[in-house]
Amino acid sequence: MIWLRPAPRSTLDHVEVLELARWQFGITTVYHFLMVPLTIGLSILVAAMQTRWVRTGELRHLKMTKFWGKLLLVNFAMGVVTGIVQEFQFGMSWSAYSRFVGDVFGAPLAMEGLVAFFVESTFLGLWIFGWDRLQKRVHLMCAWAFSLATMASAYFILAANSWMQHPVGVTFENGKPTMNSIWAVLTNNTALAAIPHTLAGAFSVAAAFLVGVAGWHLWRRGEHAEVWRSSLRLGGWVGVAAFAVLAITGDTQGKLMFEQQPMKMASAEALCHTEKPASFSIIAIGDVSGANCEDVKTFNVPALLSFLAHNDFKTEVKGVENLVGEYQAKYGTNYPDDPALGSLAGKPIDYVPNLPVTYWGFRMMIGFGAVSAGIGVLALWLTRRDRVPTARWFPWLVLGGIATPFLGNSAGWIFTEMGRQPFVVVPNPSGVDGVWMFTAQAVSRLTTGEVWTSLIALTTVYAALGVVELYLMRKYVRGGVDAVMPPKKSKDSDKPGEDTLAFAY
Repeated sequence: MIWLRPAPRSTLDHVEVLELARWQFGITTVYHFLMVPLTIGLSILVAAMQTRWVRTGELRHLKMTKFWGKLLLVNFAMGVVTGIVQEFQFGMSWSAYSRFVGDVFGAPLAMEGLVAFFVESTFLGLWIFGWDRLQKRVHLMCAWAFSLATMASAYFILAANSWMQHPVGVTFENGKPTMNSIWAVLTNNTALAAIPHTLAGAFSVAAAFLVGVAGWHLWRRGEHAEVWRSSLRLGGWVGVAAFAVLAITGDTQGKLMFEQQPMKMASAEALCHTEKPASFSIIAIGDVSGANCEDVKTFNVPALLSFLAHNDFKTEVKGVENLVGEYQAKYGTNYPDDPALGSLAGKPIDYVPNLPVTYWGFRMMIGFGAVSAGIGVLALWLTRRDRVPTARWFPWLVLGGIATPFLGNSAGWIFTEMGRQPFVVVPNPSGVDGVWMFTAQAVSRLTTGEVWTSLIALTTVYAALGVVELYLMRKYVRGGVDAVMPPKKSKDSDKPGEDTLAFAY
């Protein structure tokens, strides 16, 4: 039975396994997060549409609820399917990480599971099958229950992620953190800043989706013009408001990052050398991958970075090269001499994140968000006073605009996660907890072949699910209102639930 023994890991294997595991988690997580913001934002908007229908009795609001609700259900189902894999990956490729953070993550992830799989699924089921079975107001309460539950679910996940960015509420016992205050974890200032920012991003995604789909239908001048006009204008106003909230909360998050993860923010600006005052780089020309930035020219706004970091125009902002020395003094110059680290054991630690990813990811996040809001403003202008856009470029613009907040959200998360490297759990700079973990220490004891197998399998499955999602979305978008409204019941029909099932499926 010798052949059953796991192959010994060579020194090269660890580096390969680490990189492949990061690619696998990155691909599946970014893919899943394409579903999440649309579900969160659209669920609240659908509940608002139904509220309007219940209060006014206007048929157009019922049609809006039915149409956008159908698309919500498709996206919700795909989000559940792709999200299940995320927590399994902690045990698959990141078992060392799971053992390290398990005592902390157990509580928020359990809370999220109860909200997501109990409250959401229960009230979503009642909402789907409750048409014509529940009283209008009771049915509406179900819509708000599952919609608010999606936001609560996001809260618990963000609380767990924020703990990785800024560990609080724990003591260090027996080589790992032990939680002593769930309240501290849930009210982490990093989480309280991330939650409104993430929710605003979700509403930006849902708003662009409404503007794109409704704008295309309105341009075609088909039936139900009142539905498409109302949907487009709702999406336009929500998108503008969401971008305003994104700007405000993004500023708050940035100031916290300058305190908690100064290397991440210096990398986001390609600020290689300390400046006082520090300029904000609008765009860079040249290769920003080098930590000395000798060959990079940037177009700057003088002193703006100092203001963004510390609310004044004179404060010093430390650069990448200066921060490296501080990190080495606090957290060591070399990895521990641990056989589990393979070829990285005892080697120098590179504290500088991938500068092109952090620099350009930060700008893509802001840029795509601004473009999305701009398209919303333009759509509002072109549809003012009952106007109907007729230009041939209009449908291409609004449909293309659907992608912009998705890209902005993805770029923001990639920046957030890759900017904290080489840490998977970032040290609290106050030193109160003394808890951190290097990404190289977090990966499971796997062979390269095992990780390649799971990476290829999961990517293939997700690609297939993507085809299904696009097919269903395209089918019901093109079908319009008529494809989701229940068929009219005949006078002698003895199947009162027939219309409900037609809506559900």
